Amino acid sequence: MDLTELLSEELNLEITQITNTLSLLQEGATIPFIARYRKERTGNLNESQIKDLFQKYRYYTELEERRATILKSIESQNELTPELAERIKSVLSKTELEDLYLPFKPKRATLATKARDAGLEPLARWLYQLRDSTADIVKKAQDFLNQAKGIDSTEKAIQGAGYILAEELAENAEVRKWLRELAQADGVLKSKVRKKFVNQKSKFQMYYDFAEKVRLLPSHRILAMLRGEREKILAVKLVIPEQKTLAYLEKKFIQYPDSAAAPLLTSIIKDSWERLLLSATETEVRKQLRERADEEAIKVFSENLEVLLLAPPAGQKPVLGIDPGFRTGCKLAALDKTGKMLEYQTIFPHEPQKKINESVGLLRRMLHDHEIQLIAIGNGTASRETEDLVRLVLKDLSPDQRPACIMISEAGASVYSASEVAREEFPDHDVTVRGAVSIGRRLQDPLAELVKIDPKSIGIGQYQHDVNQIKLRESLEGVVESCVNRVGVNLNLASAELLKYVAGLNRTSAKNIVEHRNEHGIFQSREGLKKISGLGAKAFEQSAGFLRIPGARNPLDNSAVHPERYPLVREMAVAVHTSLEKLIGNPELIQAIPKDRFVSQDVGVYTLNDILSELEKPGRDPRDKFQYASFAEGIMSITDLSPGMVLEGNVTNVTNFGAFVDIGIHQDGLVHISQLADCYVDDPRKFVKVGQIVKVKVMNVEEDLKRISLSMRFQKDDSNS
Repeated sequence: MDLTELLSEELNLEITQITNTLSLLQEGATIPFIARYRKERTGNLNESQIKDLFQKYRYYTELEERRATILKSIESQNELTPELAERIKSVLSKTELEDLYLPFKPKRATLATKARDAGLEPLARWLYQLRDSTADIVKKAQDFLNQAKGIDSTEKAIQGAGYILAEELAENAEVRKWLRELAQADGVLKSKVRKKFVNQKSKFQMYYDFAEKVRLLPSHRILAMLRGEREKILAVKLVIPEQKTLAYLEKKFIQYPDSAAAPLLTSIIKDSWERLLLSATETEVRKQLRERADEEAIKVFSENLEVLLLAPPAGQKPVLGIDPGFRTGCKLAALDKTGKMLEYQTIFPHEPQKKINESVGLLRRMLHDHEIQLIAIGNGTASRETEDLVRLVLKDLSPDQRPACIMISEAGASVYSASEVAREEFPDHDVTVRGAVSIGRRLQDPLAELVKIDPKSIGIGQYQHDVNQIKLRESLEGVVESCVNRVGVNLNLASAELLKYVAGLNRTSAKNIVEHRNEHGIFQSREGLKKISGLGAKAFEQSAGFLRIPGARNPLDNSAVHPERYPLVREMAVAVHTSLEKLIGNPELIQAIPKDRFVSQDVGVYTLNDILSELEKPGRDPRDKFQYASFAEGIMSITDLSPGMVLEGNVTNVTNFGAFVDIGIHQDGLVHISQLADCYVDDPRKFVKVGQIVKVKVMNVEEDLKRISLSMRFQKDDSNS
């Protein structure tokens, strides 16, 4: 089976979909561009399908490269038989390929290699093939005494031969595969608390005496146990059914049960199992468990990140960003509707300075001077106290003059404030100014601001620092790229950090665009991109459709219609006897377009429908309508909570074991998976998402561990009472 056939079978795709998509990728096309503008060639594959195809293709390509290396290595040892070559060529798993190579892989000296060096290989073969039930094994072993090699007794000769057979059994590909499958099906992962921590509380308490079937272990428990082991609080081991294993190995290894060597072979099997196979199987299965847990954790993180990045923007409105604090004061940054900083101040309304009147006066003045419509308060230290101060100011304003006051997650704001990106944006201001600006901008447009921060610092992952960092970064960067291109980017407002995620662009070309914009003024058309240094025809093709220019001379420049289709749209306008300007946004004229006339081999139904949909609502934002949570007054810290309270909150993170909710007290509460709904929940993401506004009931509060248990089940329970 060739690679395209294999991929077609695994992914349930047509051969033409595989070949065309891979061809586009090899030509340098990006995934967002392929998914959006080459639907006819891919058969309408979405981004997820294209990513899966690319990852599978990469896996099998790496497998082929490794296969070629292994075949060459074994051949150089004059050990490559036709049967072995065929087995190597037929495997589709990297693990199984390495199993086949293991007996031929150069290795350090072992008990078996020393025994071979002492000339005990023939004795091992004789023992393994012995049929005679009356043969004298000790007498046979005398022929292999070798004083120079330390084989000075028959016991050592027999033992050495046993080492050779034990290693051969442990390196048998079929045996190793069977054991991995047994461990995955019937194995149990156990954890025990180490003596030092027996009577101590820790976040790993539930794993102090814990055991669960490998096949049932969810990713978060795997990662928790492995972290507990790494922090030397837990001892973790894999338990595999021993009797079942030994029975299988005896049946597999002992060809002649009545031979004189059978009892010796039984002991060799036990030695191979206890000394070699058990640890090897545990290592491999734990690696598989880790990879499975990593994959699931990365998937959870990626899905949360996607929801967060696509959170509804408050829009282009003047904002006052507030980074609250006690001793260091509250930092205020007034921003215009585009996010440009207009003024920066610091107030000290809380202990120890407690300059309330001065702070109120300054707040009133800034709200008035900059016609502020939104106030964004970071949800860190002193956030609720600062919110009370702001509301004191707002209550004196008439409803039509009163800005909305919204609590914003400041996770990662400090990371951004100290970053090179922030220093380039605000070279004359310190980290406190940058933090307040970031908080304000997050309210205006979460996507545009959050792309400046390493996603791992945003606080929406599940054991994100424990998983494979290369795979995590690759996945998260893919999510950011997907979100940026799905929403589209204002070419005349976007930062270089946002532009670099546009399909076809990179850090250098994004920086060049911003520099060109600063030097020559705003772009009047997409064609202006062709003047950018280092941005060639391919980059223009990939990026142009995702860049927007509000107010451009050509209205299509503010839409998702690709420049390569502009002539087609003009033909459509002519077909219904109107101008391009009158066609855009006019459903009646758009519906009157004779579609059949414009379907061709190059422009199929998929592309045509996309164009017509975009003409009807050009430049539409796919994100939901903006909304925010209202935190309860008087609830400032964990000490203010008591069981039974019903509060409104904002979902900040969704994991496999539940959802974390910000209820306005600096410490998120956990809605365990069992408390998400009044029915069985197999996946929390089916019930809640990051950014969602929810009502929760306080179930339990553990102040010493800073744990808050919440429930969302009460809503249905209360309605039935």
